[in-house]
Amino acid sequence: MHALDGIRVLDLGTYIAGPYCATVLGEFGAEVIKVERPGTGDHLRRFGTETDCGDTLVWLSEARNKRSITLDLGDPRGRELLRELIIGADVVIENFRPGVMERWDLGYEDIRRLNPRAIMLRVSAYGQSGPLADQPGFARVAHAYAGLSLLAGEPDGTPVTPGSTSLGDYLTGLYGVIGVLLALRAREVTGRGQCVDLALYESIFRVLDEIAPAYQQFGFVRERMGADTVNVVPHSHYRTADDRWIAIACSNDEMFARLSKAMGRPELAAPDRFGPKASRLAARDEVNALVADWVATLTRDEVLERCRDSEVPAGPLNSIADIFGDPQFTHRGTITRTDSRIGPLSVPDVLPKLSETPGEIRWLGPELGADTDEVLGTLLHRTAEQIAHLRDAKVI
Repeated sequence: MHALDGIRVLDLGTYIAGPYCATVLGEFGAEVIKVERPGTGDHLRRFGTETDCGDTLVWLSEARNKRSITLDLGDPRGRELLRELIIGADVVIENFRPGVMERWDLGYEDIRRLNPRAIMLRVSAYGQSGPLADQPGFARVAHAYAGLSLLAGEPDGTPVTPGSTSLGDYLTGLYGVIGVLLALRAREVTGRGQCVDLALYESIFRVLDEIAPAYQQFGFVRERMGADTVNVVPHSHYRTADDRWIAIACSNDEMFARLSKAMGRPELAAPDRFGPKASRLAARDEVNALVADWVATLTRDEVLERCRDSEVPAGPLNSIADIFGDPQFTHRGTITRTDSRIGPLSVPDVLPKLSETPGEIRWLGPELGADTDEVLGTLLHRTAEQIAHLRDAKVI
Protein backbone atom coordinates (compact mmCIF):
# COMPACT_ATOMS: atom_id res chain seq x y z
CA MET A 1 0.00 0.00 0.00
CA HIS A 2 1.06 3.57 -0.73
CA ALA A 3 -0.33 6.62 1.05
CA LEU A 4 -1.70 8.14 -2.18
CA ASP A 5 -2.96 5.03 -3.93
CA GLY A 6 -6.04 5.88 -6.00
CA ILE A 7 -5.12 9.56 -6.50
CA ARG A 8 -4.73 10.64 -10.13
CA VAL A 9 -2.59 13.69 -10.94
CA LEU A 10 -2.39 15.53 -14.25
CA ASP A 11 1.01 17.24 -14.50
CA LEU A 12 0.82 20.05 -17.07
CA GLY A 13 3.90 21.82 -15.73
CA THR A 14 7.31 22.45 -17.22
CA TYR A 15 10.76 22.65 -15.68
CA ILE A 16 10.83 22.05 -11.96
CA ALA A 17 8.43 23.56 -9.40
CA GLY A 18 5.04 22.19 -10.43
CA PRO A 19 6.45 18.95 -11.85
CA TYR A 20 8.49 18.37 -8.68
CA CYS A 21 5.29 18.50 -6.65
CA ALA A 22 3.85 15.85 -8.98
CA THR A 23 7.02 13.78 -8.59
CA VAL A 24 6.71 13.66 -4.81
CA LEU A 25 3.04 12.75 -5.03
CA GLY A 26 3.94 9.99 -7.48
CA GLU A 27 6.60 8.60 -5.15
CA PHE A 28 3.86 7.89 -2.62
CA GLY A 29 1.49 6.11 -4.97
CA ALA A 30 -0.37 8.77 -6.94
CA GLU A 31 -0.85 7.98 -10.62
CA VAL A 32 0.88 10.88 -12.37
CA ILE A 33 0.10 11.54 -16.01
CA LYS A 34 2.61 13.96 -17.47
CA VAL A 35 1.06 15.98 -20.31
CA GLU A 36 3.71 17.24 -22.75
CA ARG A 37 3.89 19.03 -26.05
CA PRO A 38 4.20 16.68 -29.06
CA GLY A 39 7.66 16.59 -30.56
CA THR A 40 9.50 18.58 -27.91
CA GLY A 41 8.01 17.70 -24.53
CA ASP A 42 8.87 19.36 -21.24
CA HIS A 43 11.86 21.70 -21.44
CA LEU A 44 13.27 19.80 -18.46
CA ARG A 45 14.19 17.02 -20.88
CA ARG A 46 16.95 19.32 -22.17
CA PHE A 47 17.82 21.05 -18.87
CA GLY A 48 20.98 19.63 -17.32
CA THR A 49 23.54 17.06 -18.43
CA GLU A 50 22.62 15.32 -21.68
CA THR A 51 22.64 11.54 -21.93
CA ASP A 52 22.62 8.94 -24.71
CA CYS A 53 18.85 8.38 -24.40
CA GLY A 54 18.17 11.96 -25.52
CA ASP A 55 16.96 13.22 -22.13
CA THR A 56 19.03 14.82 -19.39
CA LEU A 57 20.01 13.43 -16.01
CA VAL A 58 17.68 16.01 -14.43
CA TRP A 59 14.75 14.60 -16.40
CA LEU A 60 15.59 10.99 -15.60
CA SER A 61 15.77 11.74 -11.89
CA GLU A 62 12.95 14.26 -11.48
CA ALA A 63 10.35 12.74 -13.83
CA ARG A 64 10.41 9.44 -11.94
CA ASN A 65 7.20 7.41 -11.71
CA LYS A 66 5.37 9.51 -14.32
CA ARG A 67 3.49 8.32 -17.38
CA SER A 68 4.16 10.56 -20.38
CA ILE A 69 1.49 11.48 -22.89
CA THR A 70 1.58 14.15 -25.58
CA LEU A 71 -1.23 16.63 -26.25
CA ASP A 72 -1.11 19.82 -28.29
CA LEU A 73 -3.00 22.17 -26.00
CA GLY A 74 -2.85 24.84 -28.66
CA ASP A 75 -5.23 22.67 -30.69
CA PRO A 76 -8.90 22.58 -29.63
CA ARG A 77 -8.88 18.80 -30.03
CA GLY A 78 -5.96 18.52 -27.62
CA ARG A 79 -7.75 20.69 -25.08
CA GLU A 80 -10.88 18.59 -25.40
CA LEU A 81 -8.89 15.45 -24.62
CA LEU A 82 -7.43 17.21 -21.59
CA ARG A 83 -10.92 18.15 -20.41
CA GLU A 84 -11.92 14.51 -20.54
CA LEU A 85 -8.86 13.60 -18.46
CA ILE A 86 -9.70 16.33 -15.94
CA ILE A 87 -13.11 14.77 -15.34
CA GLY A 88 -11.37 11.70 -13.88
CA ALA A 89 -8.52 13.51 -12.13
CA ASP A 90 -8.03 14.38 -8.48
CA VAL A 91 -5.27 16.96 -8.97
CA VAL A 92 -4.34 19.23 -11.86
CA ILE A 93 -0.92 20.91 -11.69
CA GLU A 94 0.08 23.78 -13.98
CA ASN A 95 2.79 26.42 -13.99
CA PHE A 96 2.06 28.46 -17.10
CA ARG A 97 2.09 32.23 -16.84
CA PRO A 98 -1.19 33.45 -15.33
CA GLY A 99 -3.89 33.82 -17.95
CA VAL A 100 -2.75 31.04 -20.27
CA MET A 101 -5.10 28.44 -18.84
CA GLU A 102 -7.97 30.94 -18.91
CA ARG A 103 -7.37 31.65 -22.60
CA TRP A 104 -7.77 27.92 -23.18
CA ASP A 105 -10.97 27.88 -21.09
CA LEU A 106 -9.11 25.71 -18.59
CA GLY A 107 -8.87 28.09 -15.63
CA TYR A 108 -9.91 26.99 -12.18
CA GLU A 109 -13.56 27.93 -12.64
CA ASP A 110 -13.64 25.92 -15.87
CA ILE A 111 -12.01 22.95 -14.17
CA ARG A 112 -14.38 23.17 -11.21
CA ARG A 113 -17.35 23.00 -13.57
CA LEU A 114 -15.87 19.90 -15.19
CA ASN A 115 -14.96 18.25 -11.91
CA PRO A 116 -16.01 19.90 -8.62
CA ARG A 117 -13.74 17.51 -6.69
CA ALA A 118 -10.60 18.47 -8.62
CA ILE A 119 -7.78 20.26 -6.83
CA MET A 120 -5.80 22.69 -8.97
CA LEU A 121 -2.24 23.65 -8.08
CA ARG A 122 -1.11 26.82 -9.84
CA VAL A 123 2.57 27.75 -9.68
CA SER A 124 3.97 30.95 -11.16
CA ALA A 125 6.75 33.43 -10.49
CA TYR A 126 4.61 36.00 -8.67
CA GLY A 127 1.28 34.24 -8.08
CA GLN A 128 -2.08 34.55 -9.82
CA SER A 129 -2.73 38.14 -8.70
CA GLY A 130 -0.93 41.41 -8.14
CA PRO A 131 0.89 43.94 -10.35
CA LEU A 132 3.62 41.45 -11.34
CA ALA A 133 1.37 38.44 -11.86
CA ASP A 134 1.87 38.31 -15.63
CA GLN A 135 5.65 38.55 -15.48
CA PRO A 136 7.87 35.53 -16.18
CA GLY A 137 10.44 34.29 -13.69
CA PHE A 138 12.59 31.39 -12.63
CA ALA A 139 14.18 30.32 -9.36
CA ARG A 140 17.13 32.70 -9.78
CA VAL A 141 14.74 35.63 -10.07
CA ALA A 142 12.71 34.37 -7.12
CA HIS A 143 15.87 34.13 -4.97
CA ALA A 144 16.66 37.73 -5.86
CA TYR A 145 13.17 39.18 -5.51
CA ALA A 146 12.44 37.44 -2.19
CA GLY A 147 15.60 38.78 -0.56
CA LEU A 148 17.76 35.66 -0.40
CA SER A 149 20.37 36.45 -3.03
CA LEU A 150 21.34 39.76 -1.45
CA LEU A 151 22.16 37.83 1.74
CA ALA A 152 24.38 35.24 0.02
CA GLY A 153 28.10 35.83 -0.48
CA GLU A 154 30.92 37.68 1.23
CA PRO A 155 30.14 41.12 2.70
CA ASP A 156 32.10 43.04 0.05
CA GLY A 157 31.57 40.57 -2.77
CA THR A 158 29.01 39.96 -5.47
CA PRO A 159 25.71 38.52 -4.22
CA VAL A 160 25.53 34.87 -5.27
CA THR A 161 22.93 32.21 -5.98
CA PRO A 162 23.09 29.85 -3.00
CA GLY A 163 24.54 26.55 -4.15
CA SER A 164 23.97 27.25 -7.85
CA THR A 165 20.74 25.28 -7.51
CA SER A 166 17.05 25.84 -8.24
CA LEU A 167 16.19 26.06 -4.56
CA GLY A 168 13.09 28.20 -5.13
CA ASP A 169 11.64 25.62 -7.50
CA TYR A 170 12.14 22.73 -5.12
CA LEU A 171 10.82 24.65 -2.12
CA THR A 172 7.76 25.72 -4.08
CA GLY A 173 7.23 22.14 -5.19
CA LEU A 174 7.27 21.03 -1.56
CA TYR A 175 4.81 23.76 -0.56
CA GLY A 176 2.73 22.52 -3.49
CA VAL A 177 2.73 19.03 -1.97
CA ILE A 178 1.58 20.49 1.35
CA GLY A 179 -1.17 22.46 -0.39
CA VAL A 180 -2.41 19.45 -2.34
CA LEU A 181 -2.43 17.20 0.72
CA LEU A 182 -4.30 19.82 2.75
CA ALA A 183 -6.83 20.20 -0.05
CA LEU A 184 -7.28 16.44 -0.29
CA ARG A 185 -7.88 16.30 3.46
CA ALA A 186 -10.43 19.12 3.26
CA ARG A 187 -12.16 17.36 0.37
CA GLU A 188 -12.80 14.38 2.61
CA VAL A 189 -15.04 16.69 4.68
CA THR A 190 -16.53 19.02 2.05
CA GLY A 191 -16.52 16.81 -1.03
CA ARG A 192 -15.15 19.76 -3.00
CA GLY A 193 -11.77 20.58 -4.47
CA GLN A 194 -10.05 23.95 -4.35
CA CYS A 195 -7.31 26.04 -5.94
CA VAL A 196 -3.80 26.20 -4.48
CA ASP A 197 -1.97 29.36 -5.62
CA LEU A 198 1.82 29.47 -5.16
CA ALA A 199 4.43 32.04 -6.12
CA LEU A 200 8.09 31.08 -6.38
CA TYR A 201 9.24 34.15 -4.47
CA GLU A 202 6.86 33.50 -1.57
CA SER A 203 8.34 30.07 -0.92
CA ILE A 204 11.80 31.61 -0.56
CA PHE A 205 10.60 34.52 1.55
CA ARG A 206 8.83 32.16 3.95
CA VAL A 207 12.10 30.49 5.03
CA LEU A 208 14.09 33.67 5.77
CA ASP A 209 13.46 33.29 9.53
CA GLU A 210 13.10 36.63 11.38
CA ILE A 211 14.07 38.97 8.55
CA ALA A 212 10.59 40.54 8.31
CA PRO A 213 9.80 41.11 12.02
CA ALA A 214 13.37 42.30 12.66
CA TYR A 215 12.92 45.01 10.04
CA GLN A 216 9.43 45.94 11.17
CA GLN A 217 10.39 46.20 14.82
CA PHE A 218 13.90 47.62 14.65
CA GLY A 219 14.54 48.70 11.07
CA PHE A 220 17.30 46.09 10.86
CA VAL A 221 18.36 45.31 7.30
CA ARG A 222 20.35 42.10 7.22
CA GLU A 223 23.38 42.12 4.91
CA ARG A 224 25.69 39.48 3.50
CA MET A 225 27.75 37.76 6.16
CA GLY A 226 29.62 35.11 4.19
CA ALA A 227 29.54 31.87 6.15
CA ASP A 228 28.40 33.51 9.38
CA THR A 229 24.92 33.53 10.93
CA VAL A 230 23.27 36.72 12.06
CA ASN A 231 22.24 35.96 15.66
CA VAL A 232 24.89 33.55 16.93
CA VAL A 233 28.65 33.08 16.96
CA PRO A 234 30.69 30.93 16.44
CA HIS A 235 28.41 29.58 13.74
CA SER A 236 30.47 29.44 10.59
CA HIS A 237 32.90 27.52 8.36
CA TYR A 238 36.53 26.99 9.30
CA ARG A 239 39.55 25.69 7.36
CA THR A 240 41.47 22.74 8.83
CA ALA A 241 45.20 21.96 8.78
CA ASP A 242 44.73 19.51 5.89
CA ASP A 243 43.00 22.22 3.81
CA ARG A 244 39.49 20.89 4.38
CA TRP A 245 36.49 22.76 5.71
CA ILE A 246 34.14 22.09 8.60
CA ALA A 247 30.99 23.75 9.90
CA ILE A 248 30.68 24.48 13.61
CA ALA A 249 27.34 25.61 15.03
CA CYS A 250 27.21 26.94 18.58
CA SER A 251 23.64 28.18 18.98
CA ASN A 252 23.69 28.85 22.71
CA ASP A 253 25.97 29.50 25.66
CA GLU A 254 26.13 25.85 26.73
CA MET A 255 27.38 24.77 23.31
CA PHE A 256 30.05 27.45 23.35
CA ALA A 257 31.20 26.29 26.78
CA ARG A 258 31.57 22.76 25.42
CA LEU A 259 33.49 24.07 22.39
CA SER A 260 35.81 26.11 24.62
CA LYS A 261 36.56 22.97 26.61
CA ALA A 262 37.24 21.01 23.40
CA MET A 263 39.65 23.77 22.37
CA GLY A 264 41.50 23.49 25.69
CA ARG A 265 40.39 27.06 26.49
CA PRO A 266 37.53 26.72 29.01
CA GLU A 267 38.22 30.26 30.26
CA LEU A 268 36.80 31.62 26.99
CA ALA A 269 33.31 30.72 28.23
CA ALA A 270 33.67 32.68 31.46
CA PRO A 271 30.94 35.29 32.18
CA ASP A 272 33.45 38.12 31.82
CA ARG A 273 34.80 36.78 28.51
CA PHE A 274 32.65 35.28 25.79
CA GLY A 275 30.29 33.09 27.81
CA PRO A 276 27.17 35.20 27.27
CA LYS A 277 25.85 35.31 23.71
CA ALA A 278 25.76 39.10 23.74
CA SER A 279 29.48 39.19 24.48
CA ARG A 280 30.23 36.85 21.59
CA LEU A 281 28.11 38.85 19.18
CA ALA A 282 29.87 42.06 20.22
CA ALA A 283 33.23 40.41 19.55
CA ARG A 284 32.25 38.34 16.52
CA ASP A 285 35.55 38.75 14.65
CA GLU A 286 37.64 37.94 17.70
CA VAL A 287 35.63 34.85 18.61
CA ASN A 288 35.68 33.57 15.03
CA ALA A 289 39.44 34.15 14.87
CA LEU A 290 40.00 32.14 18.05
CA VAL A 291 38.02 29.22 16.67
CA ALA A 292 39.65 29.49 13.25
CA ASP A 293 43.14 29.48 14.77
CA TRP A 294 42.33 26.35 16.76
CA VAL A 295 40.78 24.52 13.81
CA ALA A 296 43.78 25.39 11.65
CA THR A 297 46.07 23.37 13.93
CA LEU A 298 44.17 20.10 13.40
CA THR A 299 43.09 17.91 10.51
CA ARG A 300 39.42 17.75 9.61
CA ASP A 301 38.95 14.36 11.25
CA GLU A 302 40.73 15.49 14.41
CA VAL A 303 38.49 18.54 14.76
CA LEU A 304 35.36 16.49 14.13
CA GLU A 305 36.43 13.89 16.68
CA ARG A 306 37.04 16.50 19.37
CA CYS A 307 33.74 18.21 18.63
CA ARG A 308 31.83 14.95 18.75
CA ASP A 309 33.51 13.93 21.99
CA SER A 310 32.43 17.27 23.48
CA GLU A 311 28.93 17.18 21.92
CA VAL A 312 29.59 20.26 19.83
CA PRO A 313 27.52 20.32 16.60
CA ALA A 314 29.99 20.09 13.73
CA GLY A 315 30.21 18.50 10.33
CA PRO A 316 32.32 18.41 7.19
CA LEU A 317 31.64 20.53 4.14
CA ASN A 318 31.12 17.60 1.81
CA SER A 319 31.56 17.54 -1.93
CA ILE A 320 29.43 15.09 -3.89
CA ALA A 321 32.52 12.85 -4.06
CA ASP A 322 32.65 12.86 -0.25
CA ILE A 323 28.93 12.09 -0.07
CA PHE A 324 29.21 9.01 -2.26
CA GLY A 325 31.69 7.52 0.23
CA ASP A 326 29.99 8.70 3.41
CA PRO A 327 28.79 5.87 5.71
CA GLN A 328 25.76 7.83 6.97
CA PHE A 329 24.50 8.46 3.43
CA THR A 330 25.11 4.79 2.67
CA HIS A 331 23.38 3.48 5.78
CA ARG A 332 20.29 5.64 5.24
CA GLY A 333 20.10 4.90 1.53
CA THR A 334 19.99 8.63 0.84
CA ILE A 335 21.30 7.87 -2.64
CA THR A 336 19.72 4.91 -4.40
CA ARG A 337 20.73 3.07 -7.55
CA THR A 338 17.90 2.50 -10.02
CA ASP A 339 17.57 1.15 -13.55
CA SER A 340 17.01 3.75 -16.23
CA ARG A 341 17.04 4.14 -20.00
CA ILE A 342 20.81 4.69 -19.81
CA GLY A 343 21.45 1.82 -17.41
CA PRO A 344 21.86 1.87 -13.60
CA LEU A 345 21.68 5.44 -12.30
CA SER A 346 22.30 6.88 -8.84
CA VAL A 347 19.61 9.36 -7.77
CA PRO A 348 18.33 10.86 -4.50
CA ASP A 349 16.04 8.46 -2.67
CA VAL A 350 12.42 9.14 -1.71
CA LEU A 351 11.67 11.50 1.19
CA PRO A 352 10.19 11.41 3.76
CA LYS A 353 10.63 7.86 5.01
CA LEU A 354 7.35 6.35 6.20
CA SER A 355 7.30 3.17 8.28
CA GLU A 356 3.95 1.78 7.07
CA THR A 357 3.31 3.29 3.63
CA PRO A 358 6.76 4.16 2.24
CA GLY A 359 7.24 5.75 -1.13
CA GLU A 360 9.24 4.15 -3.90
CA ILE A 361 10.87 4.79 -7.25
CA ARG A 362 9.15 2.51 -9.73
CA TRP A 363 10.88 3.92 -12.82
CA LEU A 364 12.86 6.97 -13.84
CA GLY A 365 11.93 9.64 -16.39
CA PRO A 366 10.02 8.10 -19.31
CA GLU A 367 10.45 8.57 -23.04
CA LEU A 368 8.32 11.33 -24.53
CA GLY A 369 4.80 10.10 -25.18
CA ALA A 370 5.57 6.58 -23.99
CA ASP A 371 2.10 6.17 -22.45
CA THR A 372 -0.06 8.17 -24.85
CA ASP A 373 -1.73 5.22 -26.53
CA GLU A 374 -2.40 3.39 -23.28
CA VAL A 375 -3.84 6.45 -21.49
CA LEU A 376 -6.06 7.50 -24.40
CA GLY A 377 -7.18 3.94 -24.97
CA THR A 378 -7.74 2.91 -21.37
CA LEU A 379 -8.96 6.14 -19.75
CA LEU A 380 -10.63 7.90 -22.70
CA HIS A 381 -11.71 4.78 -24.61
CA ARG A 382 -10.23 5.87 -27.92
CA THR A 383 -9.72 3.14 -30.50
CA ALA A 384 -6.39 2.43 -32.15
CA GLU A 385 -7.77 3.99 -35.34
CA GLN A 386 -8.81 7.17 -33.52
CA ILE A 387 -5.43 7.42 -31.83
CA ALA A 388 -3.67 6.98 -35.17
CA HIS A 389 -5.82 9.77 -36.64
CA LEU A 390 -4.92 12.11 -33.75
CA ARG A 391 -1.25 11.32 -34.29
CA ASP A 392 -1.46 12.00 -38.03
CA ALA A 393 -3.09 15.36 -37.21
CA LYS A 394 -0.22 16.10 -34.74
CA VAL A 395 -2.69 16.53 -31.88
CA ILE A 396 -0.66 13.93 -29.99
